[in-house]
Amino acid sequence: MFECSTKNDVMKAVKEHKVSFIQFWFTDVLGRLKSFNITPSELDEGIDEGMGFDGSSIEGFARIHESDMIAKPDLRTFQLLPWRPQDLPVARMFCDILNPDGTPYEGDPRYALKRVLEKAAKKGYTCYLGPELEYFYFADDASPTIIDKGGYFDGLPVDKGTNIRRDTIFALQKMGISVEYSHHEVAPSQHEIDLKYQEALKMADIVMTYRTAVKEIARQHGVYATFMPKPIQGQNGSGMHVHQSLFKGSVNAFFDPKDKYHLSKEGKSYIAGILTHAPEMVAVTNQWVNSYKRLVPGYEAPVYVSWARRNRSAMVRVPMYKPGKANATRMEFRAPDPACNPYLAFAVQIAAGLEGIEKKYPLPEPIEQDIFEMNEEEMKKIGITSLPGSLYAAVKVVKKSALVKEALGEHIFRKFIENKEKEWDAFRIHVSRYEIDNYLPVL
Repeated sequence: MFECSTKNDVMKAVKEHKVSFIQFWFTDVLGRLKSFNITPSELDEGIDEGMGFDGSSIEGFARIHESDMIAKPDLRTFQLLPWRPQDLPVARMFCDILNPDGTPYEGDPRYALKRVLEKAAKKGYTCYLGPELEYFYFADDASPTIIDKGGYFDGLPVDKGTNIRRDTIFALQKMGISVEYSHHEVAPSQHEIDLKYQEALKMADIVMTYRTAVKEIARQHGVYATFMPKPIQGQNGSGMHVHQSLFKGSVNAFFDPKDKYHLSKEGKSYIAGILTHAPEMVAVTNQWVNSYKRLVPGYEAPVYVSWARRNRSAMVRVPMYKPGKANATRMEFRAPDPACNPYLAFAVQIAAGLEGIEKKYPLPEPIEQDIFEMNEEEMKKIGITSLPGSLYAAVKVVKKSALVKEALGEHIFRKFIENKEKEWDAFRIHVSRYEIDNYLPVL
């Protein structure tokens, strides 16, 4: 791993390690990784001036008559890619996207997150996130053919992904990414590698690196890794539970030793902000048609807007306080899935929490009963509502959201909704296998 902060640090590392290419990384509006390579001979100019490219070909970026963009690397993100051949080392840096005049491009998802974090910083907060990304290993990318029949925490010989996860962790550690633990998940061939919490922007970069590393190491083992939310009917889908907290300096702003839940007023209002705005945010945190095949009752996915401490059927969970562990006080938002754009998903979550603090949203009492066992009348009595049940419903809600629009910015907000409406329309008119099997023989 490297700790670069200056141009000289990067140039020195490239020379010492005989780096053959440097990849400039960024994402489109949907969170798909985009990159291009430059040679060491172009690096000096690339660092000072950035590298130009055609933004009109990137989803959610510019129109063709305003397409000139500049990718300016963030020097602190320089790392060698451990899955590339060691005799021809390749490095990468994340980039901020700029207009030709050097101003931040409003369609850059990384810039959207930066704006929200600047708002938090003005209030004295540093945002820390710790996402848990689940995923599947399949035989190939043509069908969801499992490679094992393991279940939660199963080990060898049932868990066939042990060695793949191990090599993935080694790759992440070589890039300076701290891993807490890994294990087999509930569904067959489903796995999880948990990351140590980091500052929010750094964590969004880490999520992009994590997803790439998982896929690349899987490919080297002859299998396919996918973050598709619900690839197997009748089995649990993959989530991305996002643990989050705010600090003021070295003090956890969520902790209050005198409160019965050990939550400060700020912590409670932050959670209330997440609960209040969850239906608006879900189009961003769960952005695909397939996302809503996971968000259904009965498969551990949280579809009901509520919070709890022990109850894992709730959408937000606050892990129990351990004496002497004040800095570990946090909330866990369990609705997002790992196929989202992390920059945008983190931006809307933090914006919702900050809105709760700013407007002093009250936090209702926790729901510790198993919500999945309740009927609609019981839930209605205690004020539990549901998240949107489809991408179509989620987009209808987010289109009216002033909070999401402000968090993403006008450009990304508009482009994101345009893309999601096209996706839903394509899904709506698709004739599925289900329809052929069930209707063709009888109609």
